[in-house]
Amino acid sequence: MTGVLAVIAKAPVPGRVKTRLCPPCTPEQAAYIAESALRDTLACVQVTPAARRVLVLDGEPADWPELDGFEVIAQRGEGLAERLASAFADIAAPAFLVGMDTPQLRPRHLGDGLAALRLTDAVLGPAADGGYWGIGLRNADAAVFRGVPMSLPTTADAQRTRFAELSLSSSDVHVLEDVDTVDAALRVSALAPRTRFAAAVAAALVSAGAGA
Repeated sequence: MTGVLAVIAKAPVPGRVKTRLCPPCTPEQAAYIAESALRDTLACVQVTPAARRVLVLDGEPADWPELDGFEVIAQRGEGLAERLASAFADIAAPAFLVGMDTPQLRPRHLGDGLAALRLTDAVLGPAADGGYWGIGLRNADAAVFRGVPMSLPTTADAQRTRFAELSLSSSDVHVLEDVDTVDAALRVSALAPRTRFAAAVAAALVSAGAGA
């Protein structure tokens, strides 16, 4: 079982993405940072062995070269939990799915997620803030996300509890930091200095004095 690698993301439209970076960023700068993070993520998925690569998108894709080899499907549902459940249902195969907020992602992180999915029913990539940056399921099941509060410091723990309630074997892979705040953006760009994301952060946040 090689598995599917998937990315769930919002189209980087000013005013709809990375709003917690404003200020010091303008909505346009925040959107460019989000686009850069997404393109870095897609580029990482692009070079990681997988049976299929899927972008689950809210909005319209741009003509990014990093999308070569991807299927693009629309997000469905209200709220993140329902959209995650729909993504796995639409993929309809064992899949490891990541967001667009970890541009420091490397192929080994994704490869380890797929490898863990060969051994367990579910896999979680925990985030440093208590959420998670990645989740893998062998079988799509909307019940996996039912009642799990999203975007909270307790989200990862609640997701693990839900796995156990459904008698799903599970394992964790690498802890990574999500980019939600200015401080996180600066830390992550330092971890991945050669990425599009780091260049976008340097152009926006550092020039605005946020890195002082």
